[in-house]
Amino acid sequence: MVRCMQQMIKLTERQKKILDFVSREIEVSVSDILLFLKKVGFETSRFSVVRDLNVLLQNNFLNKIGGGRSTKYKEVQKHPLHKYVDIDDYFKIPQEERSLASESFEFDIFKKLDKVLTREDLGKIDALNNEFRANIKKISATIKKLEIERFTIELSWKSSQIEGNTYSLLDTEDLIKNKVEAEGHKREEAIMILNHKKALDFINKNASYFKKISLKKLEELHKLTVGDLGIHFNIRKSSVGITGTNYKPLDNEYQIKEAIQEMITLINAAKHPTVKSFLTLALISYIQPFEDGNKRTARLLANALLIAHNYCPLSYRNVKESEYKKAILIFYESHNIDPLKRMFVEQFKFAVRNYFRA
Repeated sequence: MVRCMQQMIKLTERQKKILDFVSREIEVSVSDILLFLKKVGFETSRFSVVRDLNVLLQNNFLNKIGGGRSTKYKEVQKHPLHKYVDIDDYFKIPQEERSLASESFEFDIFKKLDKVLTREDLGKIDALNNEFRANIKKISATIKKLEIERFTIELSWKSSQIEGNTYSLLDTEDLIKNKVEAEGHKREEAIMILNHKKALDFINKNASYFKKISLKKLEELHKLTVGDLGIHFNIRKSSVGITGTNYKPLDNEYQIKEAIQEMITLINAAKHPTVKSFLTLALISYIQPFEDGNKRTARLLANALLIAHNYCPLSYRNVKESEYKKAILIFYESHNIDPLKRMFVEQFKFAVRNYFRA
């Protein structure tokens, strides 16, 4: 079984202090930072501060201005959607005591997401996707078919695991390739995995169909994803609760349809394929339009958009399911998209480096 090695970015206490200080200033020097750290009880060297600043630069929290003795640093993101959040610290606060941006769905969320991926994010993604396109041109039709099968197995396994499925990766491979169900597992677990394969087969056979999305296409993919699991299709007509959070999605069918339509308009208007994909991943999860299967459908439709625009799809193979869930919950509660965005960008890199290579 593949071990999940991907970790959320975790800053040290000193790095968090530096980032907080820079965020409250216009531009700062290393000397300014050293003076600030001394005031708040962190005695450290210039070398250590420079090392911390390099970590913050590499993770796109800060920009470097100038050079030599006149070097200054400034925060990259002022928008609250992109502020650094320490995952562990956030979830140390009991659910009932966490402060929510809004306890219920906010239609203003669509206006907040106008710069969901930064120029730096998109530059990194496009460079990686050029690598993906070059790689896929080099492989034979046979190897490509095998890689699609491998990707299908690994996404079906991981996406199902995120939702509590207990199949191993090897059991998932045996199920998909040989139709052999693993002993000691519920029938529903096999169906969940095979539904992923059905949905991915449909996406791969009809890639151009997903260049633009619609409510009809969303509902079609949801039906494939949750078929034979006793889950009602189409937009839900009642309320739904989410484990681990006090955030309450919309409970009115007509408002849910309105939110979905605004989401579709926003996604279709976005110019970059990965912006379309990421908005899909985040917003379907946030709106929760169906009674179940929302996050599974979100991951599949987000991949459909990538495939339709000749971008590398994401398997999430090395994401820890707990960290995926926490990143989603932080978005629900604080509207902070940064943990989910960083996971998305890192998984894009992982996918390019691990699939469809000669």
